[in-house]
Amino acid sequence: MSEKIAKEFTIQGTDPLLFFGANDRNLSIIEQYFAVTLIPRGETVKISGQPDEVEIVENLLAELVFLVNTNKKLTRSDLMTTINIVKGELPERETTLKKKNDLNSVVLFTPQGYVKPNTSGQKKYVNAVDNNDIVFCIGPAGTGKTYLAVALAVSYLNKKRVNKIILARPAVEAGESLGYLPGDYREKINPYLNPLYDALSDMMPKDILRRHLEQGIIEVIPLAFMRGRTLNNAFVLLDEGQNCTFLQMKMFLTRLGFNSKSIINGDITQIDLQKPTDSGLKGIEAILKNIDGIKFIHLGAGDVVRHNLVKKIISAYAKGDS
Repeated sequence: MSEKIAKEFTIQGTDPLLFFGANDRNLSIIEQYFAVTLIPRGETVKISGQPDEVEIVENLLAELVFLVNTNKKLTRSDLMTTINIVKGELPERETTLKKKNDLNSVVLFTPQGYVKPNTSGQKKYVNAVDNNDIVFCIGPAGTGKTYLAVALAVSYLNKKRVNKIILARPAVEAGESLGYLPGDYREKINPYLNPLYDALSDMMPKDILRRHLEQGIIEVIPLAFMRGRTLNNAFVLLDEGQNCTFLQMKMFLTRLGFNSKSIINGDITQIDLQKPTDSGLKGIEAILKNIDGIKFIHLGAGDVVRHNLVKKIISAYAKGDS
């Protein structure tokens, strides 16, 4: 018989009370059916036992995480059904293992499901954010730049790795004048910020989002409103970075304080400035590429996660520009 091993399994931000059950009841039930010892520690479970049993229980816990995050509960019936599947019915094992592997790449569980990188470029993007304080993500529409960035920001907030989120966009007129829009300046600015609100609405329950916005834990603001601020313990996103000027980009980058992360997204093929050469995103890589802690990620048509026609449109435009 092989020696016992011990592994740690993370429940990835899942509600520990729902997952473990009252007085860790769910873990006690699992121990009755498998030759393992389970010790909960915050958001991790230490699994000790024979290697084969430990692997099976890892797969079981991965399946249970998905159940809890999907159903917002874990009944005894669900638990017993899952135990029976993992313990006795081998055809289900491959599916369960795949879900475990999917779980390892999940960025955020949301009311609609979960967000994870779906392409190699997106995976590099997420890894870059985890390992660097400033990440530039440059690529065409539909590559998930904004959606993944907002998911990462919410994930860092949920895990208390930051205290607040700042989402900013330059309010640049794309062929239409703000002056002709009805309302005060806030009503005129809001259409530029709506894509960020839309992404946030997908990421968390409406009551929590409203409370975070009211308390200033999450701010969605025009880029100009960041001038003069120093942002500590914050996750800061500059979206549509191709539409800020060289000086605005410098201003944004120098707002970063201690224990903060920053993402700058943009598509240099869709610059709305009157003089595209003024874009602060164009040429920035040549200036900053050799600084530790700053990473540049380039996404392409292969990273598009929208309608398949979007990939073809982007490729057609790229050929036309070459």
